[in-house]
Amino acid sequence: MKLILAVVQDQDSNRLLNALMDHNFRVTKLATTGGFLKSGNTTFIIGTEDIRVDKALQIIKDNCRSRDQLVAPVSPMGGNADSYIPYPVEVEVGGATVFVLPVEQFFQY
Repeated sequence: MKLILAVVQDQDSNRLLNALMDHNFRVTKLATTGGFLKSGNTTFIIGTEDIRVDKALQIIKDNCRSRDQLVAPVSPMGGNADSYIPYPVEVEVGGATVFVLPVEQFFQY
């Protein structure tokens, strides 16, 4: 058995949840916040049999896409303000960050 943790952008979360449920995966959805952009994202917790891990990963890949986003840079705190550029910067966000962990024991009460 494996535990899959998938961190995805909020824009992809409903589509991913529906796709996982359509393929009979049991999913727990958590609202989380990213540290880099300090924006909302969603973490999915999926417990599944080893033989279904590849299917879950393919569903995540098919439903989570990366996109470009303009982000206002944070002003330097105590740093050199001479090199600070107050213009928005385009960064790539989205996609999915996925961890697959082994499960030693599983209980359902």
